[in-house]
Amino acid sequence: MVIDGLQMAVPMENPNSQTLKEAPWKVGFQAARANLIPALIVQGIMLALVLGYYFYPPTTRWLNQLAELKQSWGYGYSALSAAIAGGVVPEIMRVLWFQRGRAAKSNAVNLLFTIPYWACTGMTVDLFYRMQAQWFGAEATFQIVVIKVIVDQFIFNPLIAGPSGAWFYDWKLSGCSFQNIGRFFNLRYYREVILPILFATWGVWIPLVTILYALPSLLQIPLFGLALAMWVILYTWISEQRSQPKK
Repeated sequence: MVIDGLQMAVPMENPNSQTLKEAPWKVGFQAARANLIPALIVQGIMLALVLGYYFYPPTTRWLNQLAELKQSWGYGYSALSAAIAGGVVPEIMRVLWFQRGRAAKSNAVNLLFTIPYWACTGMTVDLFYRMQAQWFGAEATFQIVVIKVIVDQFIFNPLIAGPSGAWFYDWKLSGCSFQNIGRFFNLRYYREVILPILFATWGVWIPLVTILYALPSLLQIPLFGLALAMWVILYTWISEQRSQPKK
């Protein structure tokens, strides 16, 4: 997702709403190539966790404890884990590493927006995973995993996760103004803003959701939250480093 996909999705701080001179798929692939190393790191860690779940008893016990917690808390777990991973973690990183430990008003403002957004996103992804289990089955067979990945990345992501993430962050960057909000709902905006995000995030999240769907249903949201947290940490680090003025 753009997050899960998400864009689930990939948390983008500054979607570019200006007219693009290059084709959206080229822009997306350039972004994916720029983030290749952090993507491979997160994918490698997630793959190691899945292998550990099936072949290393201590990892199995730890992940089963997460599954029990998820079962007890339900959607509350999904909301809290996504809010922490997508909202709280990047602000902590900004304060500690890029603001030299000095919190600013902008950090509080960011949290007021990102925590509710990611909490809702976490619950939405949880609901979507549950629906997929009902539609296609909860077993981690090759056929079921492939179907879930296709529906996740090429239906849910382009129609729901990707657009909602782009709209939210662009609306936030515009000062939460409802003036000219119609610009979000046309083909030009989709082509120039959402399509590049989709191409950029597919390279990260297609392998990740494949790994997630290879796990039991109760583990998918806990591991999604973990993957999101790791990705946000790496993505925030790279984004902030790129935005720092060169000396």
